[in-house]
Amino acid sequence: MSDIPPQVQEMLDTHPCYNEKAHKNFARMHLPIAPRCNIQCNYCNRKYDCMNESRPGVTSDLLSPKEAVEKIRYVKEKIPYMSVIGVAGPGDPLANEETFTTLEMVREEFPDLTLCLSTNGLNLPKAVPRLKQLGIKFVTVTINAVDPAVGEKIYDFVIWEGKALRGREAAERLLTNQLDGIRKCVEAGILVKANTVMVPTINADHIPEVAKKVKELGVYIHNIIPLIPVPGTKFANVPAPTPEQRKRLQDMCETNVKQMRHCRFCRADAIGLLDNDRSAEFAHFTCGSKEPSGGGPIAIEMEIKAKYRVAVATSTGDMVDRHFGHASRFMLYEVEDGNITPAGIVDTDPLMNEPMFGEKHRQKLEKMVADLAGVDIVLASEFGEKAETELMARGAKPYRHDGKVEDAIRCAIADLFHTRAMMFE
Repeated sequence: MSDIPPQVQEMLDTHPCYNEKAHKNFARMHLPIAPRCNIQCNYCNRKYDCMNESRPGVTSDLLSPKEAVEKIRYVKEKIPYMSVIGVAGPGDPLANEETFTTLEMVREEFPDLTLCLSTNGLNLPKAVPRLKQLGIKFVTVTINAVDPAVGEKIYDFVIWEGKALRGREAAERLLTNQLDGIRKCVEAGILVKANTVMVPTINADHIPEVAKKVKELGVYIHNIIPLIPVPGTKFANVPAPTPEQRKRLQDMCETNVKQMRHCRFCRADAIGLLDNDRSAEFAHFTCGSKEPSGGGPIAIEMEIKAKYRVAVATSTGDMVDRHFGHASRFMLYEVEDGNITPAGIVDTDPLMNEPMFGEKHRQKLEKMVADLAGVDIVLASEFGEKAETELMARGAKPYRHDGKVEDAIRCAIADLFHTRAMMFE
């Protein structure tokens, strides 16, 4: 896009993600207001209340629109060179109505700040008119393949119009919407950045085709993100590409589209310069306060306690090996002074005959969550977005794990302690 309007060019000059020259002098703030996601990528594990990881999908808080605006006021006083407010998760912004509510409130109170968001693109085509109305000039779309045969290896499922799509059908639907959404963004005068996760043996050789296609669509800049193997995901054991491999691919793709080479793989609650993230400094900000606090919208029940109650989705009793929604039983444990003691079983087998989708499925999940009342931590190999939301609403923390039960419990408890300790350092 060579004919960028002057107003957009002015914003571009101060956008640290779209402009490498700007990232040393201008800060951004990501608002973690969008927990729900409508697809499941094989590399993604959304994680809450964790300060020891820096990657997309991780956050220490989940904010309401009102809390997000309150936090911007506070942060803006501390970081006057902040130029951009973005929404990047921890789920997909366009799968959360809170995104639009928040951006409307931010635009009203902070007209000097540039608004942007990141999305998987599934809901992008129908969202473009609303984004244009909000004055959004920057949208990032994560597009990992332009061939459904490659895409189906990357995506576990896609939720579209109330139905779960898998395999080739899921990849085709997602790709169709991504391409249509990018096209409509460009037509609306919105600058698009395309993100592509580089997964060795899966899509690495295919990414030049992605670069070529997004250039044809009018994408402004392309960001190749190296896979970060995350425990509990299907790509946990896929080796991450080396910096040299990534650079070679960037050089190859540069012939088609401008490459972003200064990405820092930001958290969903990132704050500050790209090279100096300050999200931990502002973690657990409580609406109405003038200082960050130890409590927060998600972490309020996660204070250090003398005793924890843990539920584990397991078929054997030895391994965390069941998806939350597919677990016919949960083993209960109490953890006190480092000792792990069995504390019973919650039998959910009678619910397993319910349908996997629709109203009956929703009711099943709500019943399963209700049966786990009083539990602090729930361990499973995977969670759906509905289960995660319901558990967190009841003060239970979902953790993905696929190892031994005792190791998983200790890991979860250690993470809580580590997170809490960092807050007060």
